Amino acid sequence: MNRIRSLALPLAATLAAGALTALTAGTAQAADVNVARNGGFESGLSDWSCTGGSGVAVSSPVFSGSGALKATPAGQDSAQCSQTVTVKPNSTYTLSAQVQGSYVYLGATGTGTQDVSTWTPGSGGGWQKLSTTFSTGPNTTRVTVWTHGWYGQPAYFVDEFSVYGPDGGGGTDPGPTVPGAPSGATVSGQSASALTLSWNAVGRASGYYVYQDGVRVRTVPASPVQLTGLAAATSYSFQVSAYNAAGEGPRSAAVTGTTTGGGTPNPNPAVPKHALTGYWQNFDNGATVQRISDVPAQYDIVAVAFADATTTPGAISFTLDSAALGGYTPAQFKADIAAKKAAGKSVVLSIGGEKGTISVNDSASADNLANSAYALMQEYGFSGIDIDLENGLNPTYMTQALRSLSAKAGSSLVLTMAPQTIDMQSTAGGYFKTALNVKDILTVVNTQFYNSGSMNGCDGKVYSQGTVDFLTALACVQLEGGLDPSQVGLGVPASPSGAGSGYVSPTVVNNALDCLARGTNCGSFKPSKTYPGLRGAMTWSTNWDAKAGSAWSNTVGPKVHALP
Repeated sequence: MNRIRSLALPLAATLAAGALTALTAGTAQAADVNVARNGGFESGLSDWSCTGGSGVAVSSPVFSGSGALKATPAGQDSAQCSQTVTVKPNSTYTLSAQVQGSYVYLGATGTGTQDVSTWTPGSGGGWQKLSTTFSTGPNTTRVTVWTHGWYGQPAYFVDEFSVYGPDGGGGTDPGPTVPGAPSGATVSGQSASALTLSWNAVGRASGYYVYQDGVRVRTVPASPVQLTGLAAATSYSFQVSAYNAAGEGPRSAAVTGTTTGGGTPNPNPAVPKHALTGYWQNFDNGATVQRISDVPAQYDIVAVAFADATTTPGAISFTLDSAALGGYTPAQFKADIAAKKAAGKSVVLSIGGEKGTISVNDSASADNLANSAYALMQEYGFSGIDIDLENGLNPTYMTQALRSLSAKAGSSLVLTMAPQTIDMQSTAGGYFKTALNVKDILTVVNTQFYNSGSMNGCDGKVYSQGTVDFLTALACVQLEGGLDPSQVGLGVPASPSGAGSGYVSPTVVNNALDCLARGTNCGSFKPSKTYPGLRGAMTWSTNWDAKAGSAWSNTVGPKVHALP
């Protein structure tokens, strides 16, 4: 990367030149303007040229407004996007942009003095500001400014691209204007202490202010927002305003919401401090066919596998496969769920699997997921949902969906996740981000520590699946990455038939639980501290467990329930 090694001297020279220009200027100058055009990509790629068709305008992620640039390097193409700006000779300009991604570059060529560039190796998944300055030569009236990624790296994103300096007479981007009033404000998700407020997005808004009975109570990046700590059986008036660098826009029309009265009943039993989770199969694949009533009492959470996708983006449905389950009727299924709940157990609907692959990539699909999931909870008596998607997820809109569902279902919602091992290797991943985003309503993340090959532990070493070290060192990644111990569980197959690879005996699972919770029975990896609040363990599936004589639940269940 020769470009990287050449940055320091040109940048220092440019800064020095800028300082000299400022010192020798003897007359007042007009205020600097942004000579770049369409720097917020609100008009798509207008005024921009990207090599090899590598760039597109996207609506997410954005730093502000409604658009941003996404460009994807391929082969020997670094995905450079550029435009030529009109400048004034013998002048200094500040070039800056908000960027996101690995190895994002920013620079200017044809300055007539010293061409400049700057770069970042990555911003941990968030937006980062890149900035540099350049000076124009005595005859320079046009300069090419650009941004690009790096070979072999994923797509990068750019927003709020600007070139501030004297007006060269070639036209400028207008300064930011105050955003308009949000429309479509609605209240949903009523409970005794919370309401959910939603509204339509406003173009070029940096964020939103929420007013409750005329008083500003929240500043949020986007819709919706859950307003908690409210009094029961009470009406509230809400308004929303959008803001950006130019200031705050007008408030929306007022909308009224009323909390429920007398305290909302809690139909779902509390999940115990240490819990055993098992997936129940709504199909016959050679494992023991079960009814919900057949699931052993050792299981505290039963995840029904799976919900079905629909033709409506984000929405799910569920159909009991009565034929495959020996004539098990929906009425019996609902009665068995009610009986489990009466016994203090939780039955949740898992979203995932072959027929449950859904995409939640915008507010509409987020609402569809929340609404359909809540409807199924009411119809069948599910205590909540489980997120077991293996096709990736968008943390922004999945978070919106889960918070919306929580607002509808109330504090007794049971929310579990079962990501693949690779999905929980870094807090920058979509699954991990989502788990941290909903940490306040999340019950447990039971990562699938199987079908994954070797992975990195929290100590940076690589561990092979099928060992106690694999379970402990990888669970440590989540424990040290921000999840509470009560939100971490060990997901393993119930028998060798339950997974393609990664099976460990119940004894190894118990050793891993002891290692994490008590610091005993560890392998070569021993965590720096113990996590006695560890939630427990999960298996795929209760059916494969039954096929093996319930050896897994009879061994791991008592260990989980005896954790400190």
